Amino acid sequence: MAVGTSRPAAVQGSGPAASGESGIDPDDLPDGLVVADETGRVICFNAAAVRITAVPLSDALGRPLDLALPLEDLKGRRWWTLTDPYGGLATRVGQPERNLLLPGGREVLVSARYVRAYPTGPVSRLVICIRGTEARRRTERSHAELIATVAHELRSPLTSVKGFTATLLAKWERFTDDQKKLMLETVDADANRVTRLIAELLDISRIDSGRLEVRRQPVDIATAVGRHIQSHTASGQSPDRFLVRIRRPLPDLWADPDKIDQILSNLLENAVRHGEGTVTIEVAPAPAKNDEKGTAVTVCDEGPGIPEESMGRVFTRFWRGSKRGGTGLGLYIVKGIVEAHGGTITVDRGPGGGARFRFILPVGAPAYLT
Repeated sequence: MAVGTSRPAAVQGSGPAASGESGIDPDDLPDGLVVADETGRVICFNAAAVRITAVPLSDALGRPLDLALPLEDLKGRRWWTLTDPYGGLATRVGQPERNLLLPGGREVLVSARYVRAYPTGPVSRLVICIRGTEARRRTERSHAELIATVAHELRSPLTSVKGFTATLLAKWERFTDDQKKLMLETVDADANRVTRLIAELLDISRIDSGRLEVRRQPVDIATAVGRHIQSHTASGQSPDRFLVRIRRPLPDLWADPDKIDQILSNLLENAVRHGEGTVTIEVAPAPAKNDEKGTAVTVCDEGPGIPEESMGRVFTRFWRGSKRGGTGLGLYIVKGIVEAHGGTITVDRGPGGGARFRFILPVGAPAYLT
């Protein structure tokens, strides 16, 4: 085959599914594709490979693979010399993905497959997949930030628990009953804080892995809203700060009551803590996905609201807005819970200028009822 064009060479010998009949163009692939022939010369170098490696197409096609793609491992060893795909063991079928370096320190993820006309035969094609490391780096940074956040959030309550318990054990007789009660109440509150953080981490793990379970039961969401408002008024908030609007008749809602409580608790706490003025909660029927019946819940405050440039990041991990405090994981978990129910959640600016969160849950009745 003549060297100089990448498209026909990339699919030759790959079978009918990858032939020109399928209309597959190597430049349409999201990952870098490099193919070397039986002599080790590059016969395909697609557009993604050019972008990821910064090697011009003219410098790659027709050249020996070790010159067109001079890869090194993290110890500085020449990769093609080390693996010797054409002269190594005839039983090898490829190389698993690993981090390799291009000249200048550019890091790429490379995997390879050795194509042989028959088992243990000579390599007739070397097919190499190249990916950038940006997505993996973002994931690693996210994990590192999560660990740092958890460590920071755990340190404060655990320090308090340790300090108060050590003090009580060492000097129990010196304190009055009121002082002991205050210390024990502080320990109890900090223990609850640690418990909440662990619960958040478990929720994130389930959301990220797609294992968040929803145990559907009939839920009276209007009653649930009233219960959360009573909790806030019992803790010192004025009843006049809350305005509840229920638009009936509401469709029967089947959802996980514990997780609905988690959503309402987070949204109301955000409105009370970060917002100002009246907190308005509206529950109304609404169309869900595919025009199904659904229930819409809107929580709106009259505070400064969320800056326009931050709207797209509200439901991401560690977003805390302009005010610090908390782990920044609550709204990420809320979004995961709503989506696990098949619903949607949005945020925008309310009529009074504050933040307005609105989530819609489909009826979601179990199959045996439908």
